[in-house]
Amino acid sequence: MAKKNSVKKIFVLDTSVILFSHDSIMNFAEHDVGIPITVLEELDNFKKGNDTLNFEAREFTRLLDNLAADHMLQDWIPLNGHGRGRLKVLMYSDTKTDLDAERIFGEKKNDHKIINAALKLQKEEPKKKVILVSKDINLRLKAKSLDLSAEDYETGKIKNVDSMAALGKSEVNRVAATTIDELYKNMEVSAKKALGKLEPINNCYYILKSSKNSALSFYNPVSEKIAHVEKRSVYGIKPKNAEQAFAIHAMMNPEVKLVAITGIAGTGKTLMALASALQQRRDFKQIYIARPIVPLSNKDIGYLPGDIKSKLNPYMEPLWDNLKFIQNQWKETEKENKQLTEMVNQEKLLITPLAYIRGRSLSNIYFIVDEAQNLTPHEVKTIITRAGENCKIVFTGDVNQIDTPYLDSQSNGLSYLVDRLQGQSIFAHITLEKGERSELANIANELL
Repeated sequence: MAKKNSVKKIFVLDTSVILFSHDSIMNFAEHDVGIPITVLEELDNFKKGNDTLNFEAREFTRLLDNLAADHMLQDWIPLNGHGRGRLKVLMYSDTKTDLDAERIFGEKKNDHKIINAALKLQKEEPKKKVILVSKDINLRLKAKSLDLSAEDYETGKIKNVDSMAALGKSEVNRVAATTIDELYKNMEVSAKKALGKLEPINNCYYILKSSKNSALSFYNPVSEKIAHVEKRSVYGIKPKNAEQAFAIHAMMNPEVKLVAITGIAGTGKTLMALASALQQRRDFKQIYIARPIVPLSNKDIGYLPGDIKSKLNPYMEPLWDNLKFIQNQWKETEKENKQLTEMVNQEKLLITPLAYIRGRSLSNIYFIVDEAQNLTPHEVKTIITRAGENCKIVFTGDVNQIDTPYLDSQSNGLSYLVDRLQGQSIFAHITLEKGERSELANIANELL
C-alpha cells in the first residue's frame, strides 16, 4: 500500500482572500497559514463602511484577535478546531535577493511586499511547500514567475459551472403520444409515465417530445407529478421561446419563493423578471429592483461628476430601459401606462442600488436582484436571509460576464446559489439560451 503524502504545506493568504471570506484561514485542513503583515495594513483601509468587504475585514480582525488572545502573532499559534494547523503573521523582508519582487518588477507595491514575505518564508521553511493563495490572477502570475507556487482560493468554488446551462430544464424524447395527450387533458401526469427512468428534480422543467406532439412541463414537488406549463403573457410581455415560458412560470408560481435566471445578454432575463413582478403587483406591498454597483476602472462612484443621483444614474439606466419598454406598449393615455408612472411616484415600484436596501426588512416584497453574478456567495446569503413573510426573490445574471475583479464564473454568488439550492422545493432555476433582443444582437453573440 502506498504511503500517504505527508508533506505539509504553508498557505500564504493575500488580502483578496480575506475580503472574499473572513474565515478562510480555517479552511486549509491540517496545513499552516501565513498572513503577511502587509495584508493587515490593507485590511485597515476596509474596516469602515457598510459594504460586504467592510464586514469581512471587521470579522477577520475579530477572529484574529480571538486567536491571538494568549499569543504573539510572530510565533506560530494553533488554529482552533481539531485537525487544523497553525497561524503566523509574516513580516515583510526588505533584504535584497535574486528573487526580490520589488527589484524585479521595478515598483514598490503592497503586492510585491506580499510576494516577498512568502519568498522569505520559503527560505525559512525549506522542508515545507509554501503556496501563495490569491483571488488576484496577476498576483498569482507574478508569484509563479518568481518560482513561488500560487493558486486561487478554491473553497466555495463551483466545479460543474460548465454544465449550468443544462440545469433547470431538460429535453425528454420518445415520450408516448398518449402520455402527452393525458398531460394536456388532465394538466398533470405521473412522473414515471413522462420521464421513464429519469429521476425527477423539484421544479425542474421538461420539454416532452413524442413522434407526434410535444409539451412544456415541470415536476411539481407538491403533487409529485409532472404538470403542464402554459405559455402565458405577463403585463403585456409574451414569451418568445420555451425557456422564457419556463422562467415566467417559475416567477409566477406562488410555491416557489426563490428563483435564479441565468443567461447571456439579450435573452430577456431582466425584462421577464420585471414583467412577472408587475403582473403580481397586487400580491405584494412593493416591488424592488436592485443591482450591485461595480465602480468603473475600480474607482469609487465619488469620482463621477454631479450629485449622488447623477452618479448612480448610469448604473440604474438599464433597469429603467426595461421599465420603459414595458410601459411603451401602451399609449400615454391608457390605464396601464399611467399605472406604472403612479407606481414609481408612490414608490410601489423602486429601482435602486443594492447597497440602498441593505438592512431593510424584506416582508411583503417582490425583490429582483439584477447582475447578481457580481455578488459574492456571502452577499447572496445576506440578501436571502433578510426575507420575511410573503417575500419572493429573483436573482438574474450572466455567470460568464463578471465585472468584479476577484470573482469568476465558479466563485460568484449566482453560481453558488444555483449549485447549492438546485432541487429544493421552493427554488427554481432556468438558463435562457436564445437571444431575443434582435437579429443583429444574436449575430454579435454568436460570431464576435
